[in-house]
Amino acid sequence: MRVAIIGLGFRLGYLGHVFREMDPDFQIVGYHDPAPAGMAVLESHGISAGKSYDSAEALVKAGGYDLLMVGSPNHLHLDHIRLGLQTGVKVFSEKPIVSSIEQTYQMAALMGQYGHDSLLVGLVLRYAPLYRDLLAARDSGQLGKIVSIEAAEHIFPYHGAFFMRDWRRYEKWSGSFMLEKCCHDLDLYNGLIGARPERVASFGGRKTFVPANDPRNEGVNDLSLYHRKPSGWNGSDKVFDSDGDIIDYQVAIIEYANGVGMNFHTNLNAPDQFRRFAVFGTKGQAEGDFIRGFLKVTDVLSEKRVTETEYKATALSQHYGADEKMAEEVIAHVMKGGPLPVSPLDALEAGILALATDDARRTRQVVDLRPVWDRYDNAFARKVA
Repeated sequence: MRVAIIGLGFRLGYLGHVFREMDPDFQIVGYHDPAPAGMAVLESHGISAGKSYDSAEALVKAGGYDLLMVGSPNHLHLDHIRLGLQTGVKVFSEKPIVSSIEQTYQMAALMGQYGHDSLLVGLVLRYAPLYRDLLAARDSGQLGKIVSIEAAEHIFPYHGAFFMRDWRRYEKWSGSFMLEKCCHDLDLYNGLIGARPERVASFGGRKTFVPANDPRNEGVNDLSLYHRKPSGWNGSDKVFDSDGDIIDYQVAIIEYANGVGMNFHTNLNAPDQFRRFAVFGTKGQAEGDFIRGFLKVTDVLSEKRVTETEYKATALSQHYGADEKMAEEVIAHVMKGGPLPVSPLDALEAGILALATDDARRTRQVVDLRPVWDRYDNAFARKVA
């Protein structure tokens, strides 16, 4: 498979390596990025990035590829995806595919015009073996009717510091932390519940990465922990005095259209990180953790364990065995056709939920999403100019 890349950052540099492992014929024919942070990753694996182009338009117009991959900063995704779709090529975009509610409506209109099959999205956790086993437990009736979910994604302090230093620290570029990082998780539970979220309440802010908590205040001058992960485009060395406007903790309560309730919690300063969930149904309970690698399903009536599975990390994957599965299935889809487990519509709906949690956090009010869904659905019927 031959690809062209707009935005050769760390993520697409890494995915270039993963795609090559899945397909020895994988080739990058060209890229556009004024500061390609992912180039070093490709070069370390002997992979060429092809020809450098001065503009995204020139790259797309050059042709000669099967898939256009978009890995630019979030606020640029809409324009880069539109460029590919207007040229008639199939596009793969890293998540999130838009960075605001207004961009969501514009992307919906594009999907209405070009069809959602023309856009692939990098919500990689949909490919995780653990998640697929969770869906199988639901579909086999082991859980009964889902009633409520408790879920969380907490990340190591060095990873939290990365967000304070990277371009993602500005909501004008990332959308928000909840959108940039947690859209994966929100998408998973949207898919599991099988309904749209309708009402959202949320609280959060920044309490860890503030000047008062700088270790240097207590005589600790070795801050290498907080610089373990390099920042890319428009990065900064500031951690506890970051000029960004993202949060470092947030909690949300969500009610879905089918009555399911969920709470979600994220924190950027977890020295023993986890990414777990507990799903409570009328017939069973499912508990799992992507990082700690387990899934347990317990029957209500017998109180017996129905399923207990452990998942081992793979050397190649950054996402619990999901990266290589995504590469494998995306390649098969592009070259031979066939279904994928996630669509851009899923990505847009997860993004709407993430952005609604931020709206609720800022306003300290319960956000009713039904007017948003009405406008979103109407956008599919409109044709872009």
